[in-house]
Amino acid sequence: MPSVKIYDTTLRDGTQAEGISLSCEDKIKIAQRLDKMGFHYIEGGWPGSNPKDADFFWRIRSYSFKNARLAAFGSTRRAKLAAESDDNVKALLASGVRCATIFGKTWDLHVTKSLGTTLAENLAMIRDTVSYLKSHGLEVFFDAEHFFDGYKANPAYALAALEAAAEGGADTLVLCDTNGGSLPLEIKEIVEVAVQRLSIPIGIHAHNDGELAVANTIMAVQSGASQAQGTVNGYGERCGNANLCSVIPNLYLKLGIDTIPRENLAHLVEMSHYVSEVANLSPDARQPYVGISAFAHKGGVHVSALLKEPKTYEHIEPELVGNHRRVLISELSGMSNLLYKYKEMNLGFDRQGPEGKRILAEIKELENQGFQFEGSEGSFELLMRKAQDNYTEPFSLEALRLLVEMKENNPAYAEAIIKIRVGDQVVHTAAEGNGPVNALDHALRKALKDFYPNIGSMHLNDYKVRVLDEKDGTGASVRVHIETGDGQNSWGTVGVSQNIIEASWQALADSIAYGLLKGEKTNLESSSEKSAAGE
Repeated sequence: MPSVKIYDTTLRDGTQAEGISLSCEDKIKIAQRLDKMGFHYIEGGWPGSNPKDADFFWRIRSYSFKNARLAAFGSTRRAKLAAESDDNVKALLASGVRCATIFGKTWDLHVTKSLGTTLAENLAMIRDTVSYLKSHGLEVFFDAEHFFDGYKANPAYALAALEAAAEGGADTLVLCDTNGGSLPLEIKEIVEVAVQRLSIPIGIHAHNDGELAVANTIMAVQSGASQAQGTVNGYGERCGNANLCSVIPNLYLKLGIDTIPRENLAHLVEMSHYVSEVANLSPDARQPYVGISAFAHKGGVHVSALLKEPKTYEHIEPELVGNHRRVLISELSGMSNLLYKYKEMNLGFDRQGPEGKRILAEIKELENQGFQFEGSEGSFELLMRKAQDNYTEPFSLEALRLLVEMKENNPAYAEAIIKIRVGDQVVHTAAEGNGPVNALDHALRKALKDFYPNIGSMHLNDYKVRVLDEKDGTGASVRVHIETGDGQNSWGTVGVSQNIIEASWQALADSIAYGLLKGEKTNLESSSEKSAAGE
């Protein structure tokens, strides 16, 4: 099987994305995760550009890596200055790494306009810097900056820059589509020229300004490149870099090209979400392969076909990359969607009976009112379970009163007074909060804690309000979506009303009821596993 080395630059190029700032500790965590994933190279940063990166390389020395080589990034020596006297080059050596990636100009426009030097001096800068680093025993990659634009403008000079790096002893020549505007067939033609012209391995570093970074990376590999550079989730400057979460499965699953260890491919989703979490960014739901919507199905015709053969609407098995299939419920749903969800929840379902048609009609009517069940699996499952004869509500509302007091120069005060029935018992209690919904949440938990102690593990993660029919002004209906978690799982619930308190109560009550239901199922599964194990 042919193979391609994966070179990750999330810790350097990825941090140049708007909205991303990683601490030194963050970078260490991500580097360890990427090494565990089996990446071949991890670019830690530019030690000559800022103290944070220099600190990273100092601290990372105390960590061992099983799979990856750590690379430091830098530039060629400055014009008319010896490599050994250049502070940037000295910082690369001081970083303690055994692999350095240096970038140099290959577009004559940049040489004369940006660097303000001669074309001959630029070639000497490339050759000298590579040679100097090689003389100190480093593995050296040359990032040919703006190579594709440079080649289109002056092919002879762009290739001469590669030859200068080769003469200096570079181990790999990485062709960079720095402006991200090249097309796949252009990449193919130019990479093939470089591969034929030079005997040194070729790499690819693509940016995504034309939404083609992944396609261009795949095309470069098919044209002879043996190293693929990119970032996790495609993070990077402007529109980002080639997304390794797409590059890796495309190479492995579509082209049969070896990258990371085969068994690690199933952890791709986990790695993607881990990096998002450390970077304090929400995962992109629609990201190919690793997004939660990548294998989500909504149309009834699609789901009907999936039940018969998943290949009809899925290009790979979701589990290959650590993802899973999801069937959504909406006004577009058909009986097949319901059948799938009933099977998923291990509930009995008579496809020909009246129950399914009634629930489907109810769902479509609720969606017409503004309910949205796609991200509210908690509310949807409760709706289905309430249709079963054996469902018992964990609690019901008897009465609710909210008091809100506002005084000048004082924060608003809210108090919720609630009467809840649990079985044959009624609890009447009150609680305060910094707003009416917060007070309501506190009062409900206070009323239920003695009956359901595990309610303490449930936490509200997100609360969103969407105004429906804005033209109705303050009388418009609102949709409230609540995201709740227990430290291991999270679930969404929804409520809709012209009264924001009523909508909030619907979503809040469902979130607690569903959390209690999940807790019961977990306990039952745990007891079954222990019984099977003979405990």
